Amino acid sequence: MTIQIRKTLLQVESVLIEGGKSSSQPLTLYTAAAVVTNPWAGRGYVEDLRPEIHAAAPVLGELLTKMIIDAVGSGDAVEAYGKAAVVGLDGELEHASALIHTLRFGNHYREAVGAKSYLAFCNTRGGANAPIMIPLMDKNDEGRRSHYLTIQTAIPDAPTANEIVVALGASVGGRPHHRIGDRYQDLKEMGRDVGNPAAV
Repeated sequence: MTIQIRKTLLQVESVLIEGGKSSSQPLTLYTAAAVVTNPWAGRGYVEDLRPEIHAAAPVLGELLTKMIIDAVGSGDAVEAYGKAAVVGLDGELEHASALIHTLRFGNHYREAVGAKSYLAFCNTRGGANAPIMIPLMDKNDEGRRSHYLTIQTAIPDAPTANEIVVALGASVGGRPHHRIGDRYQDLKEMGRDVGNPAAV
């Protein structure tokens, strides 16, 4: 099977002022999204999703990664990253998850930006113009709170009932004027271990 891509979207957002104060380093957020036909729509309950995952996920991972890297300029410049999928109303949440929760999708992005941390994610169901929420975190440091970010966008005509929107997000820079510290300071002050922060 060949994945059917109806349209793609590339969005670049630059934040210059936050809290009424100019930022010394603007935050730039990038979104690359593809609107695809849900390969499982109209087929009832499908037990084995692997054939479609194997066919579609690598294509989407490669396409969306290239869109991000071309827009940012290099993989090294990407500081935080994430992914999301929104399945239309005739699909299952499992269908959204299937296309993004596989190394066949995510490793294209990880390798291109030289990332060590896992890809933050969001998978939801919705109709056309549904919010597309892409949580981000530092690509190498999961405790760097300055790069806990969320991109929110929408596509007015997607997803239709039998479509899935698949998206990647990136940031260059962190939140302007970030001033809440990081996990490591909390752990030190509370006498907790980084591998067991709740001490359970």
